[in-house]
Formats: sequence, structure tokens, C-alpha cells
Amino acid sequence: MKLRTIDNIDVRGKYVLLRDDFNVQIVDGKITDSFRIEQSMPTINALRNAGARVAIVAHLGRPKGSRNMEYSLAPIAKYMNVPLIDDPLDKAFLSGMKDGDVVLLENVRFYAGEEENDSAFAQKLADGFDLFVNDAFAVSHRAHASTVGVTKFLPSYAGKLLASEIEELSAVMEKPSRPLVAIVAGSKVSTKIGVLKSLIRLADKLVIGGALGTTFNYATGAHVGNSLYEPDQKDTALEILNYAKENNCEVLIPLDKGVATEFARDAKRTDKTFDEITDNDIILDAGALTTARDVDAVRSAATVIWNGTVGMAEWTPTWSAGSFAIARAIAEQTRSGKLKSIVGGGDTVAALEACGVKDDISYVSTGGGAFLEFIEGRDLPGISVLAE
Repeated sequence: MKLRTIDNIDVRGKYVLLRDDFNVQIVDGKITDSFRIEQSMPTINALRNAGARVAIVAHLGRPKGSRNMEYSLAPIAKYMNVPLIDDPLDKAFLSGMKDGDVVLLENVRFYAGEEENDSAFAQKLADGFDLFVNDAFAVSHRAHASTVGVTKFLPSYAGKLLASEIEELSAVMEKPSRPLVAIVAGSKVSTKIGVLKSLIRLADKLVIGGALGTTFNYATGAHVGNSLYEPDQKDTALEILNYAKENNCEVLIPLDKGVATEFARDAKRTDKTFDEITDNDIILDAGALTTARDVDAVRSAATVIWNGTVGMAEWTPTWSAGSFAIARAIAEQTRSGKLKSIVGGGDTVAALEACGVKDDISYVSTGGGAFLEFIEGRDLPGISVLAE
């Protein structure tokens, strides 16, 4: 897909409405993970240096169309050292802007019209601007007013981050170096049927982990104790395994699990094979046998796509072992030039950061749901409106 980009347009003196994804983690008023903000800076700086007058529209959390100040973008404005505009629909601030100025508009999801993609709201949001730039890949699978609606009223372009996301993901989908190993984890089979089938058609090996993998274990007759899984997805899991056989894709489901008798960070860990798991056991991580096999799969690959941690990776160090081992193996192979690695999803990126290897990955996507939907081959409405 070829997109209209900002590379060859004159923006000097123009009022630019820029959609960024600043849905970052904030604890006690402080940003604890600035990855998405930092990834947005090349576009912001390019527009600023070219003399544009930039108003950034973004969201935080799910305030459900009401002005809940728990989700205010004030900490982000402070972090970026830019003014926060309290009301995105009051355009009085535009008259005070000069070439190169940047402001941040308050949370666009304070308005019900945003997620409803209400045309009247989108027009009010677009009023006063000369053009629109979308640089928020992570929300481009949503047909919202600030991703799709405003494009009906303004000439619209892709920012540098969004364009690079599409370029990188398209390349690995269309002409990957082989063998290609895909690693998918998470909680629900029911939400990932499409992406699993898409990856089966693309990959040579598919590693299924986390609670997602637990459902596959259950479907194949394993005892999974008192763990998170989807018993009603048994037939779907078996169908996916059969689909993999038809498409010559080897599927690797967990061999063993790290378990505890309580769902807690400080719970005592025991690694068990499935014939050892009791009714009271709760699965919290991949087991040592599974981890060793998955690391071997990574080391045999020329391309790896990874989305989803294989356990409670935020509960370090006891329950992060499986995810961190995969992260370090991917980083090691990438550093040595043996591997092209593509990683997406907030929890997965956080795991890379936590074990200090994020900078070693070939490409780290800002997308979670958008990342998966793009791989699945779905139409992403916020991107299709930018196609040439």
C-alpha cells in the first residue's frame, strides 16, 4: 500500500492537526513508559522544523466520552514541554501560534463524538486547520473522528512513524527471510482466530504461548488445573491445529508450565509437565522445557514476529523467565545479524524494555491491536483513507 506522506508537502505557516498515540502508562502523575511519545518525535520535529503550526490530538485511556480528569493529558504536555489546550473545539489558541509552534490538545476521548466517529464532531475538530497528519498507527484500526472522520474535511497524510510501520510490516508479510517463526501469546483464542490462521499461512513455525497456549493444551487433552483458559474454544483450537497441518506450518504448544497455588507475584513457583498439574495449580508462565524449545525455534529462524508475553512477565523475576528468555534470544540473534525481528504489543514491548534488549530488535511496533489486525490482513480504516 502506497500512502500519501508529509515528505514532499510545504507546511510552512500551515495549521496542522496531528494525530499521535500518547496512550502511555502514567503512575502518580508521572510517565513510566515514554516509548510511544519518543517514537512520535521524528514527525513532530519534522513539522516543527518545516515551519508548521502543529496541534496534536491524542487520547489516554477510556474516559467513555466524559471529562474524567484522571485521564487528562496534562502529564504528557509537561513531559513534552508544550502548552495543553483545555478545549480542542475552541480554536482561539490558533491565532496565537507562530511557525514552528506545537501544542497538545486535551484528551479527545472526553467527547462521545470521538469514538462514535460523529461527522459533526469531526468537522468541529478539523475547523481552523489546513491539513491532517495521522502518525498514530496503534489506533488506526479504529474508525474514530480523529483517525477517519477528520479526513473528510482536510487533506490528509501519513506521518513518518505510521509510514514506517506500514513499510516494515508489509515487507515482512510480503517477502520474509525464511525460516519464519511467529510467536503469539495472550489470553484468548476467540480474539485471535484470524491472526493465527494468517500467521499459519505465512510462517514455517508458530509458537503459541500464554493462556492462549493453555487453551490449546486443554483442547489436546492436557490437564490445566485452575488456570485461565477458554474451554468453549476447544473445537476452534483443534480446527486451527488441523489448519496448520493443511498449510505445512509446525505449531508448537506448551510442553510444561510454571505453576503456583495462588495468583500472586510472590507465589512459590514449580515447573510441571501437564500430567503433574493438579486441580489447585494456576499456570503463570511457560515451563523450562517449553522455554528451551521456544528459544531453539528462535535460534533456527531468519525472521521472527512476536506478539504477547508467555506468562506474567511483569511479575519479575519469578514469572518473567519464559518471556525474558525469548526476548534475550531474539535480541542475541538480531545483534549477530542472523535474524530480522518484529515485535509488537504493549506487554511485549514492556518485556523487551524490562530485560534491557528493546534497542536490539530490528523493529518494535507501537501497535497492539493494529499490529495484529494488519498481520491478519484486515482493512485498517485510519490507514486506508491515506492511500494514494
